Amino acid sequence: MVIGDRLTKELNKQINEEFASAYLYLAMGAYFDDKDLPGLASWMRKQAQEEIGHGMRIYHFIVEREGRAVMDALSRPQDRWDSPAAAFEAAYKHEQHITECFQKLMQSAREEKDVMTESFLKWFVDEQVEEEAQTIAIVKQLKMVGESAQGLFMVDRELGSRGEE
Repeated sequence: MVIGDRLTKELNKQINEEFASAYLYLAMGAYFDDKDLPGLASWMRKQAQEEIGHGMRIYHFIVEREGRAVMDALSRPQDRWDSPAAAFEAAYKHEQHITECFQKLMQSAREEKDVMTESFLKWFVDEQVEEEAQTIAIVKQLKMVGESAQGLFMVDRELGSRGEE
């Protein structure tokens, strides 16, 4: 079944959102590298890879449904924050934005009565629950340790264990 123009356009917009997320997380990784926090930097690079994977997943879905994937320009992301906690708070707010985007996409799929797209989007809706929970947990940890160098070192070490590319 060929995907409709409205959903093709909205899914292409979401590809851009996913790649912009990756770009933001790479900028956060660079910020953490600059602050000598290799674990936080590694975590963000891994997150950027996930977002690229999400964008590609949508790309392939559009193509499989005989639509045309279209890439749009990305804006330069923010690259400085007041603290590691502030950077992760920004990441959490960004994940909330992405959740809203998927909720709107799901609504559009329902309005278009496109069950295939709705089924496809369910994975992303479920993924966003995990993304938000994971990010807010890190925000809470960073707030808990505050200015403690030892606490930040421990969080950095823990997040570095997530694994690299």
